Parts: sequence; structure tokens; C-alpha cells
Amino acid sequence: MSQSHTYKMSNQGMPMRSKALFLMSLFAGASLAPALAAGALRAPPPGVSLSQIVEKHVAARGGVKAWHAVQTLAVSGKLDAGTGDSVTRSTTIARQGAGASARRGERAAAQAAVKGTAERQVQLPFRLEMKRPRKSRLEIDFAGKTAVQVYDGQQGWKLRPYLNREDIEPFTAEEAKSEESKADLEPPLVDYAAKGSQVAVEGMDPVDGQDAYKLKLTLRNGDVQHIWIDAKSFLDVKVEGLPRRMDGKMRAVWITQRDFRSVHGVMVPYLYETANEGNPRTHKMVIEAVEVNRTLDDARFAKPQALAAATPPPAAPATPAAAKR
Repeated sequence: MSQSHTYKMSNQGMPMRSKALFLMSLFAGASLAPALAAGALRAPPPGVSLSQIVEKHVAARGGVKAWHAVQTLAVSGKLDAGTGDSVTRSTTIARQGAGASARRGERAAAQAAVKGTAERQVQLPFRLEMKRPRKSRLEIDFAGKTAVQVYDGQQGWKLRPYLNREDIEPFTAEEAKSEESKADLEPPLVDYAAKGSQVAVEGMDPVDGQDAYKLKLTLRNGDVQHIWIDAKSFLDVKVEGLPRRMDGKMRAVWITQRDFRSVHGVMVPYLYETANEGNPRTHKMVIEAVEVNRTLDDARFAKPQALAAATPPPAAPATPAAAKR
């Protein structure tokens, strides 16, 4: 029998996969994060092998057995959505509906903006549910509406009412490919060989002033991701995200993972901070509640029911009136 463990906290975070970062980036726009200058790599200390690094990392995260016991994760919290002025403009446009022009929405937002709040990050509530194999559902509340992104393990759909898009949209080919290549609930280095991935050590590269091993993970489909393993804790304190197009160029993305805590026998980061090359701001995700192995029906990961509004079901036949006595 699965056990359900709930942890309610403030200003804490939890494990997210890059599917969450994809939707977060839609809200954050160009305010995702700072450029991180790449420094020269140093060679690892003598006698330290790749197998030792990976083995210690997997153990630090809780071990293979503990991660295999995790069948579902349900988390909720808040994520940065940009500064106050940009969010106010977006909120105005969303609330005015599809008939409102962006110019009119920006004028109304400018009049409503309060001086001094423009540089403060606005946080949006979110809920993320994940279930093996590779099922996920992400909801984000914004301007009185809820954005939804679901993946049933093979296909994905999204609903983005904050962009005045009320129809259910299928994943793009790029989004579908990204989902197919991701690991399941466990960190990418857990059982990496069994998944057809390969790992190599590129050198030592500090993260937040602390020595870290920079590893190159090559997935079965050929995609490459870099992961930084802290030299003392052996936790993955930084990972490379999917590049984003900004100003006509593809920009590198990094996610720093902090505040690791033990949840149901596995170690998970409770704070995520995303950085985007060439941008002066960072973007944080904070977790407030976590549930492990909560029962999640597969229907939660099917095509969102809002689609029914576009295609009404046929009317049911009229019920005969009861005979009068």
C-alpha cells in the first residue's frame, strides 16, 4: 500500500522537471535570469573516478531503491512571473478578453500601475502532479484564470487563457520531443546506463563559490545536458536547461537547485533559481506543500476537459413525462 506524506511549509522548494520551467518561462518572458560567465575548467583531483562521483551522487539523493518506490509526486507553491509592471499589463489584457488590443491593454495597465512596485517580482500559485510513467499535469493561476499543461506519457496538451487562447492546443513537435527524452520522477543520473545514457567528467567548475564536478550527460537520442555535482555533498546543485530564443538568438539556460531536504527517503531541492544567458534577473520557484505517493487518477493526465466546450456532446433524448394519476 502506498503511503501519503504531506509537508506544508513557507519559502521552500521541491523537485521540478523542465516541463514546469517551460510554462514558467511563458510568464517570465525576458526576465528569466543573468548571464553566467563560463570559467576555465580544472581537472578533477587525482584518484576520483566517474563511477565514484555518480555512485556518491545517487546515494546522496537517497539511492536507487528509494527513488523506485516513488510512484507519484504532487507539489504546490509559487513561481516568479516577472516584475509588477509587466504582470499588470498582462493581467489587464487577459481580463479584457480576446477583443482587447495589446495597445489598449498597456495603456490601461500603465494607469493602474502603482509607483514603487514595478521592480518587485510577482509570484503565481502553481500545482504540479507527476506519475509514472512520465505523466504530468501542471496548473498555474494567473489573472483569475488557470493555465494547464498535461502529458499522458505519449501526448501533451496545453490551455493558455492568459494569452486569450481558450482552445486546447497540442504540444508542438519540439515540446513532444522534449517530453519523450526526459527522465521519469528520479534525477537523470539515477539508473542512467539502463536508460541508454552516457556520462563523462568534463572537469571542476565552481557553483556559488563551491567546487563542483561538471558532468556531461548524453541521452539515448543524442541530446546533451550538463550537470554540476557538488564536490562535498555530491548533490546536483546546478543543471543545464533547454536553450531559449531571445532577441533572435538561442540563449543558454541554467537552473540552480538549493535547499535540499529529505522527503519520503529521497533528497529533493526545495528552491529552484533559473538563469538565462544575457539577462540581469533570476527567476525562482518555491514549494509550499509536497505529497509523495498520493493516489492520482490517470484521467488527471488526459486531454483537459475544457475541450468539451468547443465540441458540445450531443443532446440526450428527452425523458418521457410521468403519467398523471
